[in-house]
Amino acid sequence: MTSRIPDALAAAMAHLKTSDVSGATTAIRNVLIGGGPLSSLTHLPTTPNLSRQAGRRLGDVLNVLKIRRNGFPAPNVRPLTQPSPDDPRFTSRSLTTGVGSLNYKLYVPQDRDRELALVLMLHGCTQDPDDFARGTQMNRLADEFGLVVAYPHQPRSANAQGCWNWFDRRHQSAGSGEPAKLAALAKTLSTEFGIARERVFAAGLSAGAAMADILAETYPEMFSKVGLHSGLPHLAAHDVMSAFAAMKGDAGVRPPDSSGRGSSKIIIHGTADPTVDQSNSDQIFERMRSRHPGSSILLTDDHTAGRKASRQVLIDPSGNALAEYLLIDGGRHAWSGGDRTGSFTDPSGPDASREMVSFFLRA
Repeated sequence: MTSRIPDALAAAMAHLKTSDVSGATTAIRNVLIGGGPLSSLTHLPTTPNLSRQAGRRLGDVLNVLKIRRNGFPAPNVRPLTQPSPDDPRFTSRSLTTGVGSLNYKLYVPQDRDRELALVLMLHGCTQDPDDFARGTQMNRLADEFGLVVAYPHQPRSANAQGCWNWFDRRHQSAGSGEPAKLAALAKTLSTEFGIARERVFAAGLSAGAAMADILAETYPEMFSKVGLHSGLPHLAAHDVMSAFAAMKGDAGVRPPDSSGRGSSKIIIHGTADPTVDQSNSDQIFERMRSRHPGSSILLTDDHTAGRKASRQVLIDPSGNALAEYLLIDGGRHAWSGGDRTGSFTDPSGPDASREMVSFFLRA
């Protein structure tokens, strides 16, 4: 990692000694958002004993990957321009449940006379729903593919820097805290718009991705697939101190409490991320591989706008993709392929939003 990590850790310790939790959170935020130029990571992930043999539908998977390199098409739908920020279909809402209230922005696609899908988009630290919508351009894809997109807002009253509290034990289990509120939101919206469970998804960046992985592990019956960009695995941390260790890649991640297999996952990370070590995404993918001992891994190399990326696809014996891991050569802590009008975006690609939607909607 970088020399800023030990300094930030020492600062957080000093704040905690005086019970200044806000100050400690600010120290975490300074590492999470990666302000200023930092040295790149030099290691690449290693995945032991990878098999290149796929299942009976390997040809289908190869065809999917070929299509995606040339751009993910929208069958029978003409792509639309990016909706205006003041579009009346992008509205502010609030949900009150037994575990608390949640404010969110909601985007409803222009054409609702088709089978819809729901995506919860979880922003990173210091971001908000409008910023995240601009950066990811997910509303544009919503019109293209028929997505209802919800952007829950983490208020500063819950976290001084607007981070989802992925490292807090109170928010790592089903039935309470932030996961319960987000699951309630997904259930409410899927009922309102008549969306089937297998078409309910969640995605996030950084702390938002860490929370999305918590949803995948604690509410797999609600979220069939999740997208994790530059995130950390469920139970990677249990307090402020272990959060620093996890972000450095030094945490010993415990297995999930659930005995189930969780949601399917697409994982995206950059090899030069100075904020969240890529080993965290390695662990998420390895956990998925361990859960499916009869699965195979297909390895491919992608090239987008001059940038290289490696892709690992975990395939079950029937040829279904259980997980996908896109590792971007030189990618930093930013939404790949995002728009410059949003914070923490890397316009050079590949397009993380389109990658996730492709994974979500693939049968």
